[in-house]
Amino acid sequence: MIHELKEIINQAVINQQKGLKNVLATVVHLEGSSYRKPGVRMLISEDLNSVGAVSGGCVEKEIIHRTKSVFADGVSKIITYDGRYRLGCEGILYILIEPFFISDEFTTAFSEANSNRESLKIESSFTKEDEAYGDFRSVVTFENNEQFVFSDAFNPQDQNDFTVFTQILEPSFKLIIIGGEHDAVKLCKIAANLGWEIDVITSIKDSKQLSDFPGANSVIGDSPETIQFTNIEENTAIVIMNHSYVQDLKYVIKLSDYKPKYIGILGAPNRRERLFNELFEFVPEISEDFLETIYTPAGLHIGAQTPEEIAVSIVAEILSVIRNKEHFSLRQINGKIHTS
Repeated sequence: MIHELKEIINQAVINQQKGLKNVLATVVHLEGSSYRKPGVRMLISEDLNSVGAVSGGCVEKEIIHRTKSVFADGVSKIITYDGRYRLGCEGILYILIEPFFISDEFTTAFSEANSNRESLKIESSFTKEDEAYGDFRSVVTFENNEQFVFSDAFNPQDQNDFTVFTQILEPSFKLIIIGGEHDAVKLCKIAANLGWEIDVITSIKDSKQLSDFPGANSVIGDSPETIQFTNIEENTAIVIMNHSYVQDLKYVIKLSDYKPKYIGILGAPNRRERLFNELFEFVPEISEDFLETIYTPAGLHIGAQTPEEIAVSIVAEILSVIRNKEHFSLRQINGKIHTS
């Protein structure tokens, strides 16, 4: 996830400013099943503090212990962790541990890529051995083909005999919240914990500040008549929380020109038919595909009552939609939870 990499990079820069070296641990291969999948990372600083996680807790302690040699000699290594005997995960993790240095040039390129909502590719070289040392490294490639590595010792000619784990990190999932009341604040907080990029649109008559919405990327006061939406893509969800049917309808009409993945609207179930009927009246050419993106009342039926619980139900519904998953209890599954 891109937000986890952001956190790692930010902490690495802080550590470097303190004069501390950093090491990056990446799960590059998995045999069997595990709590998390290849591509998860954690940062360890020279004082053995860490950011991020690759599993549920036990693996992290082992990794921190085994980074000491990388701090001492700067040589990357591959280690394995057999969770079948300690975690009950029925899998063997292959973990790349490499020196991790963030240059000013990389920080600038990474920041620009995130601002432009661009994806990036990370290729990590490794070998399927336990406690193997070598010139294993991760190479980051941006959409403009600019490349960076995290160690000056990197020599691409030494990579020919290695296996390469390739990961494409997409831009952060984007959530647009239209509304400025207490329930919108709760939704913003919960979505921010997932690393989503959140833009909030409040009423122009009662505009709020960024400080009112912890975790938000931006907060503006606007109206459906004047709002100009940008960057509404397939990985964008919109939740309308105006508590005003007329305002809700106006915003949905404005959004009919776009293709978000999800539009959630608060309100009673009996408003849904009225909403659709009036949409056909005001936008006769509205498509069935657009109507399929509308979920009202927003959220899964989990008995949510408080604003916090309603926010959880909405976030859960968004996840089920963007990942194309039918929602039911995991205890109904006998095989693997994740199929890929």
